[in-house]
Amino acid sequence: MPELSATAVRTYTVSLGCPKNRVDTERLLGALGSHMVPVDEFDDADLILINTCGFIQPATEESVATILDAVRDAAELLETTGRKPLVCVAGCLVSRYGQDLKGDLPEVDLWLNTEEIELWPAMAARALALNLPGDTPRNLSTGPAYAYLKVSEGCSHNCRFCTIPSIRGPHKSWPVPFLLDEARLLSSQVPEIIVVGQDSTAYGSDLGSGHNLPALLKGLAAIPTIEWLRIMYLYPAGLTESLLGLLRDTGKPFLPYFDIPLQHAHPDVLASMGRPFARNPEKVIDRVRSFFPEAALRTTFIVGYPGETEAHFQALMDFVKRTRFHHLGVFPYWAEDGTPAAAMDDQVPDEVKIARRDALMALQAEISGEIMAGYVGETVPVLIEKESEEWPGLYVGRAWFQAPEVDGVTYVGSPPDAPLELGSIVGVEIEKAGVYDLSGLV
Repeated sequence: MPELSATAVRTYTVSLGCPKNRVDTERLLGALGSHMVPVDEFDDADLILINTCGFIQPATEESVATILDAVRDAAELLETTGRKPLVCVAGCLVSRYGQDLKGDLPEVDLWLNTEEIELWPAMAARALALNLPGDTPRNLSTGPAYAYLKVSEGCSHNCRFCTIPSIRGPHKSWPVPFLLDEARLLSSQVPEIIVVGQDSTAYGSDLGSGHNLPALLKGLAAIPTIEWLRIMYLYPAGLTESLLGLLRDTGKPFLPYFDIPLQHAHPDVLASMGRPFARNPEKVIDRVRSFFPEAALRTTFIVGYPGETEAHFQALMDFVKRTRFHHLGVFPYWAEDGTPAAAMDDQVPDEVKIARRDALMALQAEISGEIMAGYVGETVPVLIEKESEEWPGLYVGRAWFQAPEVDGVTYVGSPPDAPLELGSIVGVEIEKAGVYDLSGLV
């Protein structure tokens, strides 16, 4: 057991994976209240918290490497100083491979799986010999500009390539009043609220009357301190005319930015994947643009799924050429243990997957560069996130069509005698465009 201060726990945190993981980390750290004192150096810590991702093979490998580094460094610290920080490993990797990990890594002091996520604060407090201070806000780690609002846990879809239902369990929504209270608190600190969930359009489907996405969005839009409201993970089947009409009528603070995880464009591949929307994805894109002609569209695709032929892939390329997404992510398929797709015939060779990923990303780079060039000469609202450490008067921000962590950024120049406030939204005249990024002056 590490030597701990009676009043403070110096905490070094690594949160891997998606924004939903980050919210879990922030809630756990917030629950420790004033006991938790963040530190930037491993050697200064009393608590090492690693929230892991185990969604796909590269994420699993990154999580395992991070844990191994932590237990090695903790052992070295004990040897050199006689002090060992408590090592806590949480999240999806624990839920997926917990029993094997515990046997292989006895140096880890505390394991927290996602099935017990509501008990994490109590379990951590017990391991640290602390008394929890009661209801405390999340400990934001995203800076002065934005915060994620996680509206649900788990997923009830049966996509054949996905491990999320087995890791996180079925879809479970947080009640509207809880989320609105959290959003009010978050928006008192940051101007942008970003709604996230495994499937945001399924929000409230497991709750009673009055708990659904329209009700939540109406409540969020009525919070005056929310300046930008962005919704991520909008499944195609949930983007109905009714929902789109509500979003159009809502107006500010809603941003016409649509993150729609399509995963593929060919109906044969979509059907084989078991996607909840296995028809022509062009229809949902047309539907969105009929309500929001100016919409910024983001999506993700999987290439090299079992049985994907050259014709299937060419159909995907043609779809991307026609649709012209603002932002697009591409992942080679990974055969994940325990998923139906891993046992399918016609597995695609790794070199073919990589080649297809590279080809699709090259196409998207060309499209993105053209879209970004279209903003040159325009004045666009930009949310200022941080100041450059190298160039005084240069700031890094995001235009309304750029989500944090996954899209490009906008570099903003301001006169030295007119500094910009972090977390402010300013009009920026765009002067230059790159493949993914913009730059301009206030």
